[in-house]
Amino acid sequence: MANSTFSGPVRSQNGFQTVSIDPTTGAVTTTSTLGVTTSVTNLTATNLTATNLVFTDQNHPTTAAINATATATAAEVATGYITVTSATAVTLTLPTGTDLGTAIGATKGTVLDLYIDNTASTSSGAVTVAVATNGILSSAAADTPGSFGDLTVAVGATGLARFTIMFSSATAYAFTRTA
Repeated sequence: MANSTFSGPVRSQNGFQTVSIDPTTGAVTTTSTLGVTTSVTNLTATNLTATNLVFTDQNHPTTAAINATATATAAEVATGYITVTSATAVTLTLPTGTDLGTAIGATKGTVLDLYIDNTASTSSGAVTVAVATNGILSSAAADTPGSFGDLTVAVGATGLARFTIMFSSATAYAFTRTA
């Protein structure tokens, strides 16, 4: 097939594939796929060699609402964004490493950012995050409890926090506050 050059966007309803064709056998091998849910913006890489490169969607089209003390489901955490609107304190326990790992298809090296939005809570509605089985605080969180290990999300305008969940295997994660 000839090369084609377009001046506008190229669009497909079923994704794009890059293929290679073996010159001897003619066998076609798919080398990369951009599917309907793949999104990359402003990516620049030079001499990148990674086997487990994971991109996270920071737009959060789906969010979860948890407004009382509870254990979050893996599906709720997998949205990457949990809102809390409570007038009383809430303890939010994360799902087990096995449940969360299964829900997101985690492998060693998978990273998930989790945002807790407590900006709409009132008075004493602070949120405290706790890890569950197969979840541990990272060494940064354990060594620096006042910042990376701060598991309490304030109320009101400053009540927004980002946590990073890093999988050491398909069923175990380390948890760190990163903003």
